[in-house]
Amino acid sequence: MADSTPLLSQPNSVKSESSPPPLEKHHPSLDSTIERCIGDFGWAQFLQALLVSSAWIFDAQQTFISVFTDAHPAWHCTSNQLDCNSVSNICNLPKNSWAWDFPAYTSIISEWNLECAASIITGLPASSFFLGCLVGGLVLATLADSSLGRKNMLFLSCLTMSLSSLLTVFSSNIWVYSALRLVSGFCRATIGTSALVLTIELVGKRWRGQVGVIGFFCFTIGFLSLPAIAYLNRISSWRSLYLWTSVPGILYSLLVHFFVCESPRWLFVRGRKEEAVATLKSIAPPSHSWSFSEVSFEQEMSNNGNVYSTIKMMVQKRWAFQRLLLVMVIGFGIGMVYYGMPLGLGNLSFNLYLSVTLNALSEIPSSMFIILLIGKLNRKLSVLAFTTLSGIFSIMCALKGEVWTRLQIGLELISFFSACTAFGILLIFTIELFPTCVRNSATSLVRQAIVFGGVFSPMLVAAERRDGISSYVVFGLVIGCCGLFAACLPETRGRALFDTMDEEEHKEKSACNGVGDVLA
Repeated sequence: MADSTPLLSQPNSVKSESSPPPLEKHHPSLDSTIERCIGDFGWAQFLQALLVSSAWIFDAQQTFISVFTDAHPAWHCTSNQLDCNSVSNICNLPKNSWAWDFPAYTSIISEWNLECAASIITGLPASSFFLGCLVGGLVLATLADSSLGRKNMLFLSCLTMSLSSLLTVFSSNIWVYSALRLVSGFCRATIGTSALVLTIELVGKRWRGQVGVIGFFCFTIGFLSLPAIAYLNRISSWRSLYLWTSVPGILYSLLVHFFVCESPRWLFVRGRKEEAVATLKSIAPPSHSWSFSEVSFEQEMSNNGNVYSTIKMMVQKRWAFQRLLLVMVIGFGIGMVYYGMPLGLGNLSFNLYLSVTLNALSEIPSSMFIILLIGKLNRKLSVLAFTTLSGIFSIMCALKGEVWTRLQIGLELISFFSACTAFGILLIFTIELFPTCVRNSATSLVRQAIVFGGVFSPMLVAAERRDGISSYVVFGLVIGCCGLFAACLPETRGRALFDTMDEEEHKEKSACNGVGDVLA
């Protein structure tokens, strides 16, 4: 199944006093070998991580842009009729008795006269985007592990997402608009996964969690930029938002193509030793001197050019399939809250621009919490705790009464903060649960499960606006129940990243034997 190929060695190395296990003695993992080669964390790695993680900025903008472009605009009465007031249903009022506060072109709802349309119609563009993300994730998930690699997948995803967003400016009706949002979501599907995996594979395990959080910070920046851009263009066409977010995305894609390095781990696993060595030399500290000759590694040989072979590998291994199902179920619950709550802010009795800003800002303490404590956090207990917390406070958002209405935005922020933290920990958890040969595919599938939760969110939010069904109760119940499955996963804090299914399976069997010995 695997053969040995020369990889890396350090000249005049001193033999360790403690003998490593036979597997590591004869076949050292890429994790330990690459970490010795490139040092702990240098400036070259930091700049690469920063450039790659910037993709999350544009990812966030396209994910939440519909909060403003598809918003229900404010309106006012133009006559003194007794049945016309701020709580009236405009669908039951004569057309000449009310008017929009701003020009009709500021939202698709007012421009295309959708104020009285069914919730499935008004929620269609946002749901189409998340459906596109889901389909794109399933279709494109394995390409970063098989033929394209992390860098090319990131470049193509950013470029096509930005181009489709630019075309959205020319939408003439809700159907064309929804179709283009579907395409944008399809193209965007693998951006976060490719960026996260590529960033983490450039460093050793000591900095894995901290570097991974850079992407979450960039996502927060992108999310936070939206209310600012929307506020500055509040009396301009909704098309302006797509223009201001798509053009910078196209320019960024070119930077990725010319300046980002491919993952040396992926190159080695694919048997492209010369390119991997060149990449390592380009990011290694100048003081390090290495010869690339003696250390061997195992190359996964079961791909055979089939882009879906990585999924097949996970399905065939019982332990891998169980892990994948569990993290995908957890991801579904997190996604319903993470994507649904910002879309539902228009239903709260609070300023839309300020509430979106506060939600975006809540991701900063979430990222800080992860970056400072990820090395000490028990992965599965953390996911379990934060999903439970998010569920409780989400349900509390639906409580009625004057006091609860005043506390509503605070309860929503706590729930969203908890979901953000669970999201970040789950992605890092997933990366640590799977070996290099399937890591990108597994992470991508988990992200698609998160997105799948987001598919239902716009419909629930629209139904609450029209029919009074509380979306926050549904959000809370789903994330709370799904989070319970974290208790069934193995803990990964502090363990090495493995590269092949055989290495991971060896570790799994060793852990099971150790537990059996303790119980005996």
